Amino acid sequence: MANPFDDESGEFLVLINDEEQYSLWPAFKAVPAGWRATGPRGDRKTCLDWIEQAWTDMRPRSLRDAMAGASDAR
Repeated sequence: MANPFDDESGEFLVLINDEEQYSLWPAFKAVPAGWRATGPRGDRKTCLDWIEQAWTDMRPRSLRDAMAGASDAR
């Protein structure tokens, strides 16, 4: 069986979690706990291009918040 994440002709979702991390997800699979759909639903390239544009800071939200708090304390 081929990996559904690599299927160029498949339909995908863009998911995001509470840490504001993104994931490409096959549309036929149930969205896993802790994730929700955001952005486009479409072909693999469309979804990956959207993630590349939207996810400009790879750090989890909790780390960004902690670092912002540390710089505020100075």
